[in-house]
Amino acid sequence: MTTRGRLRMTFVAASLLLAVPGYAQAPEPAPAPKPVAPAAKPAAPRTNPLPPPKAKPAAAAPAPATTAARPAVAPDLAYGAYQRGYFLTAFAEATRRVDEKGDPRAMTLLGELYSSGVGIPQNDAKAVEWYRLSAARGDRDGMFALALFNMTGRGGLHDKTEAARLFAEAAKLGHAAAAYDLGLLYLEGQQFPQDFGRAAELFRTAATEGSPEAQYALATLYKDGRGVEKNDSEAARLLAAAALAENPDAEVEYAIALFNGTGVPKDEVHATTLFRKAALRGSPIAQNRLARIYSMGRGGGAAPNPVEAIKWHLISKAGGNSDPYLDKYAAEQPAEVREAAQKAARPWLAVLPPKS
Repeated sequence: MTTRGRLRMTFVAASLLLAVPGYAQAPEPAPAPKPVAPAAKPAAPRTNPLPPPKAKPAAAAPAPATTAARPAVAPDLAYGAYQRGYFLTAFAEATRRVDEKGDPRAMTLLGELYSSGVGIPQNDAKAVEWYRLSAARGDRDGMFALALFNMTGRGGLHDKTEAARLFAEAAKLGHAAAAYDLGLLYLEGQQFPQDFGRAAELFRTAATEGSPEAQYALATLYKDGRGVEKNDSEAARLLAAAALAENPDAEVEYAIALFNGTGVPKDEVHATTLFRKAALRGSPIAQNRLARIYSMGRGGGAAPNPVEAIKWHLISKAGGNSDPYLDKYAAEQPAEVREAAQKAARPWLAVLPPKS
């Protein structure tokens, strides 16, 4: 499969809350309005909110003169409220910060609230206004959001050249998702001449920041030797990192590498575990590989399991992944085995979308 075929040529819309480090979650505001159900689930709140200050001992010893006091980290009330689902509180706090300080981060949050339509009516035009204001003031997330609107045609924006410029500006400021999306543009060769080397540089930047999509993308370039020297070991390392972050494509590719011992010590047991995990999440490729493993009794020395093999073959085939070997294998099994497999596959087949 080619590099272009393995990569989804869609753009990553990273959560603002995950993309912006350094904002401590605020304590829960009280009283706070009941949140409106979001159109898209916001990022989960941090599990350890800031603790209340401890009472100072009556006779506390002074700190040594050589110990520098740590600066207090002020909680971000607007983003803390947003993370907890108190969208009207987030809107009010962000509006106050814009009015009092002209805070570009608060402008970006207002754009996000209007874009998502949580707590307030969804309004792309207002979202664009706030994203433009924050981007003009140097906020990388405002730049990124505005670029996505241009790429996807939201808010009446359709300028892909401007989108590329904004991705580049945000990437320079350390925005991992912007670096990844800019890399996709170089991979496609539409806004820029196709440049696998530049794409690899951008993917590496984003991968270093922990982007699973970029780790997977860079792994495919190392696997194919495009833009970088072919290196199966580096490809496997990156696939492992992305698989650990539960990137479904990386799980499948890393399982294949493990099963074949490509760039990593051969480990059929671990590979089978990953195939099963990805298969349960709906990957037709993983379902096909799992069916073959069951048909041969591989992946840890277990005996062949025809019912499971045919079940996963039927599910994979319904998802668009045909396999003549497994067709023949299924036809050779006794009728009762085929019937048991069909029964086991039926719940899956009932909910699979029709093939286009």
